Amino acid sequence: MYKTSLVFAVICLVASCSAVDESNAVVTKYRSEINEDGSYSYEYGTSNNIQAQESGVGGSYAAGSHSYTDPEGQLVNLEYTADENGYQPRGDHLPTPPPIPDYILRALEYIEAHPFKRIQLKK
Repeated sequence: MYKTSLVFAVICLVASCSAVDESNAVVTKYRSEINEDGSYSYEYGTSNNIQAQESGVGGSYAAGSHSYTDPEGQLVNLEYTADENGYQPRGDHLPTPPPIPDYILRALEYIEAHPFKRIQLKK
């Protein structure tokens, strides 16, 4: 029981020491602009390396980016656009679909090379 308590205490101590306290982060950069024609832009940065910027036209279009450092220390960058085609994020950290298998690609090529022809039946 003593060993279990000691191991638990050590794990808690390590976890609390490795956790990053971001409560003292301050804004180091801030700019915001809203125009009469509905266009806008903003950007900000913080002391804990969070950066963001966006510009667009309200209700029609937006483009921007965000970056931050994840708990493992890797820089994460997210770029995006939002328009009539919806929200479109881009970033190396986002999941990607698996590649299309070769047999599916060959089947699609065959279908494209041999289009369906409608046959008229005589009555």
